Amino acid sequence: MASVTNTYARAFADAVFAMHLDPAGTLREAQALAALVSQSRELRQVWEAPSIPAVQKRAVLDAIVARKGFPPVVRNFLAVLIDHRRIHFLDAIVKQFEAELDQRMGFEEAEIASARELTESERWALEREVERLTGKKVRGRYSRDTSLLGGALVRVGSTIYDGSVIGQLERIREQLKSA
Repeated sequence: MASVTNTYARAFADAVFAMHLDPAGTLREAQALAALVSQSRELRQVWEAPSIPAVQKRAVLDAIVARKGFPPVVRNFLAVLIDHRRIHFLDAIVKQFEAELDQRMGFEEAEIASARELTESERWALEREVERLTGKKVRGRYSRDTSLLGGALVRVGSTIYDGSVIGQLERIREQLKSA
């Protein structure tokens, strides 16, 4: 499965960059279409059914694209998946497409857990600080972890930056033990 998702995600990213499209906007549109497909069992059944001709499947796709206003590159991407009977990989391909775009644009993913929901300005400031520490552009993925008590825990690749209260208490405890 990994080679299928990688192949299609790379090809989709190639098309986006070759056509000088907005990568973030195209990603949002692809995610929206993937969510639409994910939420409709009937739509998935139609697009996955081998007994329904590809022409009819694309007609359904074209009707959705016309109604929702998806850009041609996203429509064509989905048409390729339908034609090659890969529609069941759509979610995985879109996730890999996001990773491919991030990699090509020089972004590193930062998994950020905080004790409370962060405001937009706090997220922005935290991402800038992580960029300063790592020397890389980062895109944060946020989650809440109340066990941290306060602060944040950041993972970039295999490196962990622990600025949580619980982490600080643990370091103090270790210092007291060794003293």
